[in-house]
Amino acid sequence: MNHADAAAKAHLWQVIFSFFYLLIFPVVLFLLAGDWYWTEGWIFSIDFCVLSYAIVIYLYVEDPALLNERFGSPVQKNQKSWDKIFLTLFFLGFLVWYAIMPLDARRFRWSPEFPLWLEILGILLFILAFIILFGALKENTFAAPVVKMQKERGQRVISTGLYGIVRHPMYSGGSLLFIGGPLLLGSIYGLVIGLLLTVMIAVRSLGEEEMLKRELDGYNEYMKKVKWRLVPFVF
Repeated sequence: MNHADAAAKAHLWQVIFSFFYLLIFPVVLFLLAGDWYWTEGWIFSIDFCVLSYAIVIYLYVEDPALLNERFGSPVQKNQKSWDKIFLTLFFLGFLVWYAIMPLDARRFRWSPEFPLWLEILGILLFILAFIILFGALKENTFAAPVVKMQKERGQRVISTGLYGIVRHPMYSGGSLLFIGGPLLLGSIYGLVIGLLLTVMIAVRSLGEEEMLKRELDGYNEYMKKVKWRLVPFVF
């Protein structure tokens, strides 16, 4: 088997693994909720799994190199040391965020029932989050999950598409995900933790930009052209 065939087989296994991996999320959600008839839980789970898997399929077909990067270890050789600590804390925060929502909104009902309009807003933000995430991945083949320079892949400044509006659209999409999810499910505690996760990725963008300004040709000029990091006219 030559290198190209081996790589193609590895990418196919990544697609297959993603399918079964994504199924874990709704199972965990409903086990924690204790209610398999939870309508909001099904909307959340179907949207999350279908949209996530659609992105995986797109990368498999159009950008297998980025798919491979997205499957990389959260701790890598060229990764900035501070980012290793950040990702550990962020991953723990994500687990708490994901677990607290079904416990809060369904099993123990700590939060009051959200009005329908707020849940609909959550759905819209949730879907918009994935649209933005897809747009960012489609435009930027260097969108690795860790903060590092990808000199071996010829990393360059990306300034087209959503990157012409904000410098970190992946983080913009993630922020909407962390806010839209708890609004849809009806969890105040999830919303609070989601806001904390949003602050964390905003702080991460500052550290990432310090690296890019020093190590990526043209990034300083790009920052002058695109003023905002995550949200136009806000941050």
